[in-house]
Amino acid sequence: MRRFLSILLCAAVFQGSMAAQSFVQLGRYRNDNEQLAKPAKKSARTVFMGDSITDFWPKRYPEFFTDESRIGRGISGEVTAQMLLRFRSDVIDLGATRVVILAGTNDIALNQGDYNEDFTFGNIVSMVELAKAHKIKPVICSVLPAKKFGWRPEVTDAPAKIASLNKRLKEYAAKKHITYIDYFTPMVAEDGESLRNEYSPDGVHPNHDGYAVMESVYLKALKK
Repeated sequence: MRRFLSILLCAAVFQGSMAAQSFVQLGRYRNDNEQLAKPAKKSARTVFMGDSITDFWPKRYPEFFTDESRIGRGISGEVTAQMLLRFRSDVIDLGATRVVILAGTNDIALNQGDYNEDFTFGNIVSMVELAKAHKIKPVICSVLPAKKFGWRPEVTDAPAKIASLNKRLKEYAAKKHITYIDYFTPMVAEDGESLRNEYSPDGVHPNHDGYAVMESVYLKALKK
């Protein structure tokens, strides 16, 4: 009987592991991570963790990543729970000294089910705490403006949810003395909700000019 229960337990763990791997694209950066040389002692390495907004950055604004100390680890479509599950392999194991967390858009867009702000906020906090535990300096970014999502027309209250999450992230960053990068303010349109047309082809993802603004905001935030 015990042997049978042990077999069942092992099977459950295996199935859970397989489900986790299918939920998280752990293989997306596996080869890149293996080929990435370990940083020299006292050298800086910044990992940009995020979804498609981070994923597209090196493609649409490659000049930002000519600095080899900057490593992009964004995966299109991901929610914060998926980022948290791959945080070790794509941030900690790379010897990062700083991690820039830009997350939350796909949670609000219902990419993996219903949206719960507490859950999303908690996932970001968990990434921050993991970073601190490994002596990695965390940077929290605001969610970019978006009035609607082309792939989720049923989401009609995105601006309110973005504003609420950003407020909470900003307050948490101030309380914990963590650098907070406000991408929202310089990129929002006059309506206070949409991503400015000149910065995006679809109202969600930045174009080259949009990423140029993000670079400027990021560098100014670090100087402060």
